Amino acid sequence: MSSTQNDSAPDKSSAATDPGATTPRALVFAHEPDGPANQIERRLIERGWTVDTHVITEDFDQPNVANPFPEVEDYDLIVPMGSVRSLTEKDEIGSWIHVELEILRTAHEAGTPILGICFGGQLLADALGGSVEKAPVTEIGWFEIEPVDGQENPVGAGPWMEWHHDRFTPPPGADVLAKTENAVQLFRMGTTVGTQFHPEVDVAHVSGFLQHAPDEYLAENGVKREEMLADVQKHEAASISRCHALVDWFLDEVIEAS
Repeated sequence: MSSTQNDSAPDKSSAATDPGATTPRALVFAHEPDGPANQIERRLIERGWTVDTHVITEDFDQPNVANPFPEVEDYDLIVPMGSVRSLTEKDEIGSWIHVELEILRTAHEAGTPILGICFGGQLLADALGGSVEKAPVTEIGWFEIEPVDGQENPVGAGPWMEWHHDRFTPPPGADVLAKTENAVQLFRMGTTVGTQFHPEVDVAHVSGFLQHAPDEYLAENGVKREEMLADVQKHEAASISRCHALVDWFLDEVIEAS
């Protein structure tokens, strides 16, 4: 976690406003050790939630060796996060990916709120009848997202951090809320929301990711560690504020309003 404070974030009361109520519980699916919910988790905790994280794969060199999924029925929110893996190559992760897709499909049908981030958004698209494909353009860096005709972008233009090689086609019936030139960035389907961008990042989070990223991969994609970290540092405070506002929107407008 970054030590940067989010002084500009609105002062929201706990999600559990009744002192006698059971504390709401969120379950994060981190697909690798460097993929936690980070600033999303921080805001959920500030809003009165308990957050548990399940790390699916522990070894980057063994993507098909996975920890068994926990029971999800007792959770009030599921947050599948990003991944270095691709849904266009399911055989590489076949021991667990179909299980996760079924978990998310079942949770959505049961009305359990889900907030999917990047790979997590792609999982939701795939699980609910959409699709995932290689993107014609890789988006890495900071991008502004645009509202779709006839819809309001409820999370703001950004800029938001992007790091993806694939893109999704949202499920039939989903409301597409924002996009870039090359990819849909935000969709909503009831209390299920998927993003293609990464709202959760801060300097510490990106530093951890870059630490595990191979030099050859970074070079192939024109990413220089020092420049990437400098960019994140420049955007960090505003990005954290936007992330917390996104979580507030999800809790207050998507979950509570439903």
